[in-house]
Amino acid sequence: MTRLRLNQEYRNKIANRMRVHIEAEDTQEKEKYFQARENMKPMQDSAWDLAHTIVRRTYTEDDVKMARYLQNKFDNVNTIAPDSCFHFGYMGQKEERDENDKPKTVDARISEHFDFKIDGNVNGQEYNKCKDFGYAYFRDELKAQEGCNPDINIEMDGKDSNPHQTKFCDANDKYLGTSGGSDNQTSYSREWNDDYKLDLIGREYCRDRQLNCTKQEFDQLMIWQVAKANLIMCHHNWIKSVLNQMKEIKIGLKGYRYLDEALELATELGLNIDEAEIIRTNSTGLTIFNPKNLAERIKGMKNKTKTREQKIAERVAYNQQSQAVN
Repeated sequence: MTRLRLNQEYRNKIANRMRVHIEAEDTQEKEKYFQARENMKPMQDSAWDLAHTIVRRTYTEDDVKMARYLQNKFDNVNTIAPDSCFHFGYMGQKEERDENDKPKTVDARISEHFDFKIDGNVNGQEYNKCKDFGYAYFRDELKAQEGCNPDINIEMDGKDSNPHQTKFCDANDKYLGTSGGSDNQTSYSREWNDDYKLDLIGREYCRDRQLNCTKQEFDQLMIWQVAKANLIMCHHNWIKSVLNQMKEIKIGLKGYRYLDEALELATELGLNIDEAEIIRTNSTGLTIFNPKNLAERIKGMKNKTKTREQKIAERVAYNQQSQAVN
């Protein structure tokens, strides 16, 4: 029987099937991402309850009612506005350098900007919005939407900004409702942001409202803010693991000349592809990679985290080998 040859269209089709298969696998990287995403909303709600308590110590309910009364009564009064981000801080100490470049401890206000919106910052900087949080949290919803790609920034990591990336980011932002202002909010951004709004007294910008909190309260808010960044990192690590595997797969597919080699690789990776699904085409190949060896190398790219028992066992084996040599 004549062996079927590969071409680029055929390779792309197999690679796409393998990408879906790899993303569906239960791996440590994927589990960490799922856990971080599952824990995020309860942590967000808890942090918001704390923020509400801090804010209302300064802007009491009675104060807000009085300000709203005056605002409704007089056309020239505009002092009440809902907000979702705050500058919280406390008096603490930080290290500085004296004139002799020696470290010294000085009293200082320790503060951060905490933003509860779906695209709020994760590093305490007021103007540093982070779209990656929404991409990570609503990944399934974006993945199911035609024209969107929640993994695009990870796929383009290390590359210059380009129209391909911009196209998907714009589509993601439009679908989530994080672009175009409040008038263009979709259900995702609207429902998320509406859960985290407080009526405050003051001017328009949250930087004008420096609110005091205790160090313990500040530390609790920092734990939540770090958890937001951790969700983004877990998303990045999982997809990066998938991309690393796909890089090896594409190298192998590029080197294969025949259909049966590609199907063998897929089988070794736990994916059965029916030959009838594949369109027959002609192509030329490069270096041939042994499918079993390539499959083992790809499998070794995931589940890199070792348990304490594994590390101890490896160390014991190493010591035994060293003693045998000596």
